[in-house]
Amino acid sequence: MQRRRFIHHSGLAGVLAAGAAPAIVHAQTKLRWRLASSFPKSLDTIYGAAEVFAKKVGEMTGGKFHISVHPAGELLPPLGVVDGVQAATVEMAHTVPYYFFGKDETFAIGAAIPFGLNSRQMSAWTFHGNGLKLMREFYAQYDIINFAGGNSGVQMGGWYRKEIKSLADMQGLKMRIGGFAGRVIERMGGVSQSIPGGEVYQALEKGTIDAAEWIGPYDDLKFGFHRVAPVYHYPGWWEGGPQIDFFINVRAFAALSAEYKAIIEAAASVAHVDMQAKYDARNPAALKALVAAGAKVVPFPKPVLDEAFKQSMSLYDELSATNPNWKKVYADYAAFRREQNLWFRFAEASFDRYMQGIKF
Repeated sequence: MQRRRFIHHSGLAGVLAAGAAPAIVHAQTKLRWRLASSFPKSLDTIYGAAEVFAKKVGEMTGGKFHISVHPAGELLPPLGVVDGVQAATVEMAHTVPYYFFGKDETFAIGAAIPFGLNSRQMSAWTFHGNGLKLMREFYAQYDIINFAGGNSGVQMGGWYRKEIKSLADMQGLKMRIGGFAGRVIERMGGVSQSIPGGEVYQALEKGTIDAAEWIGPYDDLKFGFHRVAPVYHYPGWWEGGPQIDFFINVRAFAALSAEYKAIIEAAASVAHVDMQAKYDARNPAALKALVAAGAKVVPFPKPVLDEAFKQSMSLYDELSATNPNWKKVYADYAAFRREQNLWFRFAEASFDRYMQGIKF
């Protein structure tokens, strides 16, 4: 009776803080968690991965383990979810790790860094390289355990009021972009801007910024960026395969039964695969719609890509000399990237180049 009264009055966050969770949670027949997303519902493919996850957990437990999904801002600010999970304000979150590179640049490796792994290579590093092990060792510093929870695949290179034709066009370019990409843009002579998604269209329309990075055709079409910045450059060299993660408070996870832990892992895998499948299915029609509406789809000039690559590698060298966390994880990541690109060069890339050059 006292145990039930304690749960009723304290809530799970209080129970976790008291260090009493494992014995109590195992005794419950039903369990309720809250998941804070970093995404609005309007980004239904990314946000929807959390809903897929929660639905699968409920199905596999016969409704005994219920996870409510909350969009950005409802429980926590989009960039407040790491702090929220760490403090057990919520049990878990769904977010892009690179959002938190300001805490430590190593967060970014868990999602995407310029000229990094593509989505398949990222999954390979995570599940069959040292990725999951190394990132979990790092996230443990924040009382977090992570599970891969989606990938958008390589993204587009953003919307521009004027076409980028040479490196000279990067000088003074005011671009809405953050993270490592923003640092690289600045090293190339541009100016990175941090602007909330809801204000990007207006900033482009007024000329407050010259360009803006978003995601890809399916999500970009909803915002109508093509009407005020018609040049759609590609590829998004800063996001070759951005992985989205489920972050779970380590004490909340430790309190689960072995069965529930396995269900969390399985449901996360379903959501991980489902997200990219949706993007791959929906992006082609969206790209056609954008072109029909006047978008001009243009590749970045090779000299621009070459300079971005050079500046990215220089940045990574600097971080390896100053950030021990980064050095440890990036050394393994870089070695894995080298081997993956050797393999992809012969089979995957050759097959893709041939198939994409054929008119069916």
